[in-house]
Amino acid sequence: MATPPPPVLRPAPRRRLPVRKWLALVPLVLVAGWVAWNWPVFASGLAQLRGADPGWLLAAAVVTVACWVPVCLLRQGAVLEPLPAGRLFASQVAAGSANHLLPAGLGAHVVTLRFMRSCGISATRACAALALYSLAQPIGRYALLIALMAASPDALPLGGLMPAERGGLAVLLLVAVVAVAAGVLWWVRPLRGAVRDFLATALTDVRALHARPARALALWCGAVGFPALQATVMVAVARSLQVPVPSLDIALAYLAASAVAGVVPTPGGIGSVEAALVFALVGAGSPVVEATGAVVGFRLLTVWGPLLPGALVLAALVRRKVI
Repeated sequence: MATPPPPVLRPAPRRRLPVRKWLALVPLVLVAGWVAWNWPVFASGLAQLRGADPGWLLAAAVVTVACWVPVCLLRQGAVLEPLPAGRLFASQVAAGSANHLLPAGLGAHVVTLRFMRSCGISATRACAALALYSLAQPIGRYALLIALMAASPDALPLGGLMPAERGGLAVLLLVAVVAVAAGVLWWVRPLRGAVRDFLATALTDVRALHARPARALALWCGAVGFPALQATVMVAVARSLQVPVPSLDIALAYLAASAVAGVVPTPGGIGSVEAALVFALVGAGSPVVEATGAVVGFRLLTVWGPLLPGALVLAALVRRKVI
């Protein structure tokens, strides 16, 4: 009788490390570090808002939540494919938190790029949509600023927001960056071909989007609606603190200051927006204390308030492989 062969000993399967589980904690850790680093600003903002009118503050909070709607419209208007509304909204809540961790909106772009890729959009077309978003957003802001200035030319003197020497330095820096980019493209032939293909794809998508009225309307309504709602939040916070400046001047101050602060690519505009906005409000006739309180309160609502919910949503989206 033949003896049975000895059992084959197989190595125990390796336990896979829960990488995605740990990645889901990264946004919370980064936000916690960011909060700890900027805690004095948060504490001073709470102190400034203790004597504010609660009705105006509630209105400002409601409008702050509504600011995500035009952002979603703008994102949807930049792509031809219909994006799932619920996941789109969640991704933009998460992107708002990531935006304060990296400069020049890179955090929000990374989150949105991952979301679009999960929706089946190719990498080239997703990058083209991000480029269109980045172009439409400042155009909408400048268009709104110019329209308000044309409606009331003497409302607010904006000439002192950026001194002439800083304006000239910004122009020189922009020219230098463009020259360096052009030189790199000229010498690196494969990169030049990739950029040419990317631009061809982007222009094709832009023409196709503007051939569809619903997409074009979503794109430009979102581009104008977001800065309009943000300016409304600024006005509501200023009214809650009884800042002695007309509402139109406050809205113009916010739009002009955010446009000027965009020259300095800090994470979430932190530091540059505050300085420019306080300067604009003081130039419009507000005392320094009231202007500082209104600006800090505005940033408390639009930056600090959505930060923790956005980090939680970002962690959940990472865990569920949505991004």
